[in-house]
Amino acid sequence: MKLINKFKSPNFNTRRYKKISFIIIHYTALESCEKAISYLCDKKNKVSCHFLISQNGDVYNLVNLQYRAWHAGMSFWNDQHDLNSISIGIELDYSFNKLNDKYSKKMINSLIILIKKIKNKYKINNLNVLGHSDIAPFRKKDPGSKFPWNKLQNENISFKPKIIKNIDHNIIIRWFKKNKITSLKKISLFIFGYIGYDTFGLNNYRKSYRQLLLAYQSHYLQKNVSGKIDKVTFEFLINHFLNKLLTKS
Repeated sequence: MKLINKFKSPNFNTRRYKKISFIIIHYTALESCEKAISYLCDKKNKVSCHFLISQNGDVYNLVNLQYRAWHAGMSFWNDQHDLNSISIGIELDYSFNKLNDKYSKKMINSLIILIKKIKNKYKINNLNVLGHSDIAPFRKKDPGSKFPWNKLQNENISFKPKIIKNIDHNIIIRWFKKNKITSLKKISLFIFGYIGYDTFGLNNYRKSYRQLLLAYQSHYLQKNVSGKIDKVTFEFLINHFLNKLLTKS
């Protein structure tokens, strides 16, 4: 992993909080690393990140980690609203509709090394290694359904719900219904909120609910990105809920 400190963004300010607890992964949606550096280092754009990783695996440090980079925007996770103040933002030189439309092996290898270093330094929990679409599902799609979350999970640097066997999901569903959470949609929204997602932002209910499902599936169910609460998604959500419930217990 080659670390480059040549370029610096003026777009940062003081963190509200001292503790850094999150790593947020983005893609640039620009056509090249050079264009991304230019954009992220332009004062008028009012956007930045701590690190940018190129297709060939070079890592550009654009904002000092002690400062609050402007990468997350309006965001939410687990009752936290100002994710910029408690996170490190990593942009990847990727666009889904241009020539840089692959998450290259060199890029992901550098990302894994970088995340390991950051996690070790700041003692960041795997649960808090997230995508932009996790913390802003009604605005953002990055890093998208092609991002190899499985590689991060296999390196034990991001969270993967374990499959809990020998538990009757119907017991869980009956508990929800007993507490007047009756439909699959209402149960799933309860679980999304419990996991950490923003369920208060459902202004246009149907469209926003689909966006929430797409964000979740793009992270955890990449072979089943439908925007629908089908059987596969619902059962996985129940399992995810139990993972977090039992971990808290």
